[in-house]
Amino acid sequence: MTDREDLLSRIREFHNRAEERRFVAGITEIQSSGACLDADDKTALAEAALDMRIAGGIVTRKFETAFARKLGMRKARLTNSGSSANLLALTTLTAAELEDARLQPGDEVVTAAAGFPTTINPILQNGLKPVFVDIDSTTYNTTPEAVEEAIGPRTRAVMLAHTLGNPYPVAEISEICRQHDLFLIEDNCDAVGSTYRSQLTGTFGDLATVSFYPAHHLTTGEGGCVLTDNLVMARVVKSLRDWGRDCWCEPGESDKCGKRFKHLLGELPYGYDHKYIYSHIGYNLKTTDLQAALGLSQLTRLDDFCARRRHNWRQLRQGLDGITYLAMPEPTLGSDPSWFGFAMTVMPDAPFGRIDIVNFLEGRRIATRGLFAGNLLRHPAYSGIACRIAANLTNSDYVAENTFWVGVYPEITDEMTDYVIASIREFVSGYRKAAAWTPAKTVEEKA
Repeated sequence: MTDREDLLSRIREFHNRAEERRFVAGITEIQSSGACLDADDKTALAEAALDMRIAGGIVTRKFETAFARKLGMRKARLTNSGSSANLLALTTLTAAELEDARLQPGDEVVTAAAGFPTTINPILQNGLKPVFVDIDSTTYNTTPEAVEEAIGPRTRAVMLAHTLGNPYPVAEISEICRQHDLFLIEDNCDAVGSTYRSQLTGTFGDLATVSFYPAHHLTTGEGGCVLTDNLVMARVVKSLRDWGRDCWCEPGESDKCGKRFKHLLGELPYGYDHKYIYSHIGYNLKTTDLQAALGLSQLTRLDDFCARRRHNWRQLRQGLDGITYLAMPEPTLGSDPSWFGFAMTVMPDAPFGRIDIVNFLEGRRIATRGLFAGNLLRHPAYSGIACRIAANLTNSDYVAENTFWVGVYPEITDEMTDYVIASIREFVSGYRKAAAWTPAKTVEEKA
């Protein structure tokens, strides 16, 4: 055994010797999300570190190829976060390569008011105007009808996230985009492995984005990805990610294309070094081989992760079936979600508010989260932004006040889920009993 093999073997043994955590109800925190890391992940990181893979290179390209193949897409471009992936995807639609189809400042992009800021921010950061639509109160996604009604003369694109892993009716919305000549970006950060009409989400639009933050289905620590079948868009994404370079050679490659000193672009002299010619106003949003090595290891367990998320969600749904005062989530018709979380909404007739049940659960070490930003337009950052509200945002406002979710990520065990179910039922039962009890009338009241 070589020194390297011995070291990696010791790392694996170290991981396997770690004491298994025993769940203690009310003491052990049940997180809303988290990374699922094993000995293979740890040794993959160690191998990359031993090779000093501290920048993006061969491992990054290997993960891009493997991930694109897994999702059935032609190209994947890794980046440093899901937020950056959204920025790159939307900015790509403004590129000159798209000619007359490119988005121009002031063009409109339809999106949901109830969601996460990074779906909205790239629209504003590119000088475009968001058009906000409401959501359905059972799936927490918008509807094809709402999207179609929101389309106006300057609407050029739709950018929507699959909420908590539950797909929106993406086939129908994709068809609406086709009919109206609109681009579609799928924010698939919460929904890797979800399907709609037996087709993976993230494969319906012009571009799709993924997050590899530890909360998500796969993790590279920090990280994200843009996927597309459009080779022109894939090249633009890569350029924008890599400082705006025109060159398609990877960093560290000298002249793979054989044309490094044979270009005439812009007002530069003929033969100017192609590695230093810039065709876009870009960023440095690259990832590293260390992160990609972890991603490759994680990818081998994606199907298992998705299966466990579905299992945990079903256990919660069955265990809470018929409960009063709380509206239960429903998968979009025709979908098979790879769930990110289990959402519940306090109903209007409930004798308690969201804050009451959230405080109760948090007191029992059960982590909760709101439905991301609720209605984004109610946040200070978005006060006074240039936007259009397509219709009233009644449901977005309601979830901002009354919706929360608990975790279903793979490391949550059946025992933990049973404890969550029992805690929620205990809380609701206490209010139900109080509502059923009425004090005896006094002599004066009887009179």
